[in-house]
Amino acid sequence: MSDKHQQALLLLEQIEMEMRLQKLWAKQHPGEQALASTEPFAVDTLDFEQWVQFIYLPKLKVLIGENQAPSNVSVCPMAEESWRHHGSRLVPLLELIADLDELLSGKRVRE
Repeated sequence: MSDKHQQALLLLEQIEMEMRLQKLWAKQHPGEQALASTEPFAVDTLDFEQWVQFIYLPKLKVLIGENQAPSNVSVCPMAEESWRHHGSRLVPLLELIADLDELLSGKRVRE
């Protein structure tokens, strides 16, 4: 596994830890029907944090494990929009997501 992929896996773990710390980690699975949404970010069936927990993080872990990590990722803008009402308390989480976007795609969308 490449250093880049190892760094990505570490960031995924840090994102999970920060979501747990911020009480954004669900204790209950939303159900297979909710996960089957075809809408971007499953906006019709999941809250954004549920999408991160149940779709994004698991899918990235699999892709990275198979050396198939995406190279065009930009999740941070959606995170900023979805979590705007939380104010500054989620800045550390947003920074981790921005770090992951940058690592995978080479572009930083959050300054």
